Amino acid sequence: MAEGPKQQMPARRKARKRALDVLFEADLRDRPPVEVLAGYIERIEKPRPEHLGYAVGLVEGVAEHLDRIDELIASYAEGWTLDRMPVVDRNLARIAVYELLYIDEIDDAVAISEAVELARQMSTDDSPRFLNGLLGRIAEYATR
Repeated sequence: MAEGPKQQMPARRKARKRALDVLFEADLRDRPPVEVLAGYIERIEKPRPEHLGYAVGLVEGVAEHLDRIDELIASYAEGWTLDRMPVVDRNLARIAVYELLYIDEIDDAVAISEAVELARQMSTDDSPRFLNGLLGRIAEYATR
């Protein structure tokens, strides 16, 4: 019996994954995200994927609002400092907080569930629950 086609990753999830790759690299190398993004884009073969624009917007948005985003994450991450968080979690949180605060067309629940799903695939066993709680508290704050 032949297997059906593999389910395609939704375009925005691909964009978030690409944004995570860039932010992760920038974080590890202590480089500005926009600088890492420029090199990342150069390496992508043409024709470039449709979702690239959203990924670029996420990286640029996180970079532009990084101080505010990190301040919120630090305030609501009960018992955790930004430095102690796994690098993947810290940057997934940054992407989701940017979406929660600055992208009106993305529902809060979607921003949170996408971060949780990527954490499930790419981070520790505790990460999905940690991010779900953290982002839920920030979303509650953001809607006041």
